[in-house]
Amino acid sequence: MDVGAAQFEEKLPRLQELLLGCDFVGLDMEFTGLHSVFSPEGDLFDSPSEWYRKARWSVQQFTVCQYSAMKGQTSKYVAHSYNFFLFPMTFGQKDSEFSFQATSVQFLSHYGFDYNKFLKDGIPYMNKTQEEKFQHLLPGSWMIRSGFGKDKLKQVIDEVTRWISLAEEEDSMVLQDLYAQAQILCSDFFQVMVIKLNPQQRWLLQNTSYDSCRREQILLSARGFTNLFQTLVEARKPLVGHNMLMDLLHLHEKFYKSLPESYEMFKKNIHTLFPVLLDTKNITKAFWKVTYILLRKLSITFQHKALFCRLPILSEQLIKRSLNTPNWQLPIVKFQSS
Repeated sequence: MDVGAAQFEEKLPRLQELLLGCDFVGLDMEFTGLHSVFSPEGDLFDSPSEWYRKARWSVQQFTVCQYSAMKGQTSKYVAHSYNFFLFPMTFGQKDSEFSFQATSVQFLSHYGFDYNKFLKDGIPYMNKTQEEKFQHLLPGSWMIRSGFGKDKLKQVIDEVTRWISLAEEEDSMVLQDLYAQAQILCSDFFQVMVIKLNPQQRWLLQNTSYDSCRREQILLSARGFTNLFQTLVEARKPLVGHNMLMDLLHLHEKFYKSLPESYEMFKKNIHTLFPVLLDTKNITKAFWKVTYILLRKLSITFQHKALFCRLPILSEQLIKRSLNTPNWQLPIVKFQSS
């Protein structure tokens, strides 16, 4: 199921319920790019710290455009599969920059990625540092620099100026067609009402803090997908991915904190967030390595060259025998449609 910004808040309670009740979470992420042409090129002989230093710079240049998650439960797995389209949060003075890499755009387009959903209906998100800066915009009286353009802003100011010169106290007018960030503040009706007040009413309005519930609603909307990420961290469920190190770097950078310079600090942080990480690529490599070593020892023990030559066949037979024991079966997977 595809989930964009328009449905996310409505579905959030159900998504949080699924995360808290599942046995594990599988994830896969798509990015606007992988390796920046301006960052040092990776090398097969790089140490983990050297690879991290090079990848860290690229992660900071690109953004996450899609996050796919699957939640399963018990030995008969009911898989709830979701595709979340994400787009960096923009609000008032808060803005973001990111890059596109041509090869990544071509790859995603070839496999049917919907860039319209990413750009027009992407769920906002922010990390802790960005949230702290954003919260400074909320207390007390504040101004929002909207994104609908200087011409539109001038038009609105002129309209209000002409109206207020003729208006009486308690008269009101409604400003139509205010878009973007204004919709977060006026999500119920997408309109702004201007009322002419006497000096006493104006003083009371300017010196009265706005409702705390409204503040929380603004924060909830601005955090967007980060709300679900925080639930994922709190759930402490096993996180399953394939070749997922780059995914983990983006999870840290986009939803938790900016990536630290130290690879050791990154590892400490990510294991604090997700105590159990299962990378199927590494599991598969480790399995075949152990199987090869075991069968090689058997071939040496029996001193039989023919047995050693038949290692691939024996490996397959060993796996089939293990998976088809009468008292053990592979789990049944059933996809939930909604």
